[in-house]
Amino acid sequence: MYKEKISRTFIYEEQRALKWFLLLFYIIFFLYEVFYHYFYKNIDLNLPREVNYWMYFWLLFSLPIFTIFMRKEKVYFVKYIFVIGYFFTSILSEISIYSMNNLEYQSGNAVEVLVVLFTPFFINIRFFRVVTSIIVLKYIFLGIYLKSENTIGPIVLVLILSWIAYLILIRFQDYLKAIKDLYDHQLSGIVKGVIATIELKDPYTRGHSERVAYYAQTLANETGKFTPKELSSFHYACLLHDIGKVNIPDSILMKPGKLSKNEFEVIKTHPSVGEEAILKVKGLEDSLPIIKSHHERWDGKGYPEKLKGDSIPFLARVVSIADAFDAMTSSRSYRDALSVDEAYSRIIEGQGTQFDPQLVELFKEIFPSWVKFHRKYDWTNTLSSEDDNDGKEVPS
Repeated sequence: MYKEKISRTFIYEEQRALKWFLLLFYIIFFLYEVFYHYFYKNIDLNLPREVNYWMYFWLLFSLPIFTIFMRKEKVYFVKYIFVIGYFFTSILSEISIYSMNNLEYQSGNAVEVLVVLFTPFFINIRFFRVVTSIIVLKYIFLGIYLKSENTIGPIVLVLILSWIAYLILIRFQDYLKAIKDLYDHQLSGIVKGVIATIELKDPYTRGHSERVAYYAQTLANETGKFTPKELSSFHYACLLHDIGKVNIPDSILMKPGKLSKNEFEVIKTHPSVGEEAILKVKGLEDSLPIIKSHHERWDGKGYPEKLKGDSIPFLARVVSIADAFDAMTSSRSYRDALSVDEAYSRIIEGQGTQFDPQLVELFKEIFPSWVKFHRKYDWTNTLSSEDDNDGKEVPS
């Protein structure tokens, strides 16, 4: 859901930038053509200019096609195709005009200045490089082909304008990064505040979310399916996976003995409650399926929806293993901590029943790093005891 919103926001902003780019491009291009050829009259209008119509054809007939692409929200490649098409036809046009006539070469349309200076508005380094490279290569090629030194001036001008555009682009990116960092910092503060509230309510879970986040991120990273940015977002989801416990009465959450059937039904509400708690928190939408489904089981016997197999969100399956491992290796009000070896054995026993079998195979590979983290973790601020390994009950 969150990715869809981000995608639509990107498409909307890309459409706006593209519309302004095309509007200014066409206005400047045709105004310059009219002024240059019909008022300034720097070239002989009686010269054959049939090939120039190729460029006009491209500009006029490509516009409705690009409009259709934009309406279908396929906007990313439009600017590349448009710019490449324009410069390709302009090269053909200028070669035809100047190679067939004894004319001194003069640079093309002033719209090329707009193309260079407008690149920062797309906030895209790749597009900037493509535009700069195409224009410079165009004048290098024409200079060599037409044996003209008059292309040196346009090349120098393009490089100067490109440097200015690059500085503007970098500043835009720096501002966006600063805004994003500030937003991430505020979001992190909100998440940590929520986690602190949960830990105050249930001291036995102090540090639990932090440890689960480490275990789950290392396991997710081992899959090779996620980018650093996606793993960063996943980190918040891991920290918030038990947020729904704020709605569980202390008498149940802190009960030292075995829970009754009714009490366990109350416990089982915390994934759904957690999902509702952050449903409208902007920036945490990616966490929703993880929070809601981290207690689902591979065999369909979990809760709250009894999802089975691949129908369980992938990252929720990752958190399920991390959550179970940390719960087993941490002390609770109703039992002492199990050893990491015992926890390992029980995870293996749950392969294909409680846990995703393929993820369990990856768990086997990264288990030594989990053990190392567990032993080096600072347990002084928790109520857990890694030295007491006589626990007999496995939390679920």
